[in-house]
Amino acid sequence: NKLTGTIPSELGLLSNLQELHLWRNQLIGNIPSELVLLSNLQILNLWDNKLTGTITSELGLMTNLQELHLEGNQLIGNIPSELVLLSNLQILNLWDNKLTGTIPSELGL
Repeated sequence: NKLTGTIPSELGLLSNLQELHLWRNQLIGNIPSELVLLSNLQILNLWDNKLTGTITSELGLMTNLQELHLEGNQLIGNIPSELVLLSNLQILNLWDNKLTGTIPSELGL
């Protein structure tokens, strides 16, 4: 696809959504905090866009999340230690960003 613009915060209203795949587009801006309202979401795939800003610690509230793909963006800042709360997480891809700091020891990586 060639989707542009920001990720609509209204996606957070899709309460039964289990997978959100928006990879390989040209999306910009921050990851909307409203996505944490997707309590049934199992896969969040936002890789290979132009997303900026930080990885919000609120993502730790998405307890059903099994896969989190944020690689290939322009995300900055630290990896939030709250990601340890994602007890069902099996895949975490953060490579090819502008993240700084250390990997939180709580993640056990």
